[in-house]
Amino acid sequence: MAALGASATLGELPSARHARPIEKIDRLLHPRSIGIVGVSAGGMNFGRIILRNLMGSGYQSERLTIIRAGETEIDGVRCVASLQELPGKLDLLIVAVAADAVYALVDEIIATDSVESVMLIPGSLGETRKSREPAAALAQRINDAHAGGAGPVFLGANCLGVVSHPGSYDSWFIPLERLPKPAKKAARNSVMLSQSGAFMITRISQNPWLDPRYMLALGNQTDLTHGDFLRYFCARPEIETIGIYVEGFRDLDGLDFVRAVRAAVRAGKQVVVYKAGRTAAGAGSVMGHTASVAGDPACFEAVVSHAGAIVAHDLSDFDDLFYIAGALHDKRIGGARLGAISGAGFEAVAMADSITAGGFSLTMGVLAPETVSKVEEVLAARRLDALVEVRNPIDINPGADDEAHLLIVEDFLEDSEIDAVVVGLDPTAPSVRALTSSKLRPGYDISDPKSTVSLMPALVTRHDKPVIGVVDGGDLYDAMAGALMDRGVCVFRNSARATAALARYVAARLQADAIRKNPPNQSHQ
Repeated sequence: MAALGASATLGELPSARHARPIEKIDRLLHPRSIGIVGVSAGGMNFGRIILRNLMGSGYQSERLTIIRAGETEIDGVRCVASLQELPGKLDLLIVAVAADAVYALVDEIIATDSVESVMLIPGSLGETRKSREPAAALAQRINDAHAGGAGPVFLGANCLGVVSHPGSYDSWFIPLERLPKPAKKAARNSVMLSQSGAFMITRISQNPWLDPRYMLALGNQTDLTHGDFLRYFCARPEIETIGIYVEGFRDLDGLDFVRAVRAAVRAGKQVVVYKAGRTAAGAGSVMGHTASVAGDPACFEAVVSHAGAIVAHDLSDFDDLFYIAGALHDKRIGGARLGAISGAGFEAVAMADSITAGGFSLTMGVLAPETVSKVEEVLAARRLDALVEVRNPIDINPGADDEAHLLIVEDFLEDSEIDAVVVGLDPTAPSVRALTSSKLRPGYDISDPKSTVSLMPALVTRHDKPVIGVVDGGDLYDAMAGALMDRGVCVFRNSARATAALARYVAARLQADAIRKNPPNQSHQ
């Protein structure tokens, strides 16, 4: 059926909010002083858990202040009766009181000018029909305070909190025993922004190797938005990858967000976005969770992808894309020609079957004759030449040991017709040193100097082309995968997911390169 006609009326353009003073985000992330409202003196409420997590994550107790009348100290931290009695202006105030107490407290915060940034933990502000009108009025008062670049910035409401490794603090109200944080990495180059705190909790619990430099729960975006944080991190050279969970936007914030994505991509960042509310049922749930308007998912994906972001389609997709973006950020993407290697025939085929993802397709590179000859020499040295035909993808036989896998990877990488390599590391093959210890062959394990764990990191560092290792096996091989990840090797546990993620990533990197080469056009920012 075809529409024969249509009509529409134009509504009034929503009034734009005052620009938030995003430079104060620095005080939020790297506070020299933190105050907390809502700490119980006798019980273990959210405020008390936050206090314990702050100290447990290394924040110095002498830089903390509890605002609570009738107490001099709690858990060794000094207390003052009110904001007016603070000895100086706080960089950050964490508000963990009941929702109905927030309205008057925010007015007091603005009137006293006693803090630079505020974290609003309470939920239900604007998420229920009864609270929408007072929550909107609260947001307007906060906005009015920003006239002329003034007023504190607010994170939340309905906000889990912040984990800031450079700021040496964790303000999540999840006890550390329920979510042990990963051991500190030598370098962290990513940020995770999420309207849902639980989204970040589950991602980090299941994928501890992601371990971002900062993790921020934005909640309802009463004040600071995704766009504000994107603009802030654009100017941070140490940040390379930004992962974002979005439920929705307020009027005009979507446009601001897309412009911020484009600015981040131009600044050399990689932005991975997962948009919730992809169905009518999901969109309804979004409104009840963070008081957001979900919007049309197809429109969102088209516009945000055009801006240069990588848009994930589900949770596993987000995990894969956020991880690969961080792991391969410094690698050169010269094209879309893939080299696929494995000692398992099904795995080599699965790689070839997974080269198309998100409307983009890798191609299987054609090996140069000299590459074929070099691979044949590797196979002949192990008496596998009669069993294997050199091609791409290649099944190098379960008899290939660690060194054979890596020598062939290097041969592929040195071929000008190959832009990236995915290699199955075949942990279950008896010739591969994949166990923490071997009863059958003592010393033939991942600690052996000839193991993949020992040899592959140097290979990855030597080459500027992307290499992904696949450790497809059960819990027995977690140690091998983890050790490679800890040494900077991009590792997946499934060949199809590895190849599909690489296809999406290559497409986004090539698009980002094209965006950076074209001069900015103000009408198309």
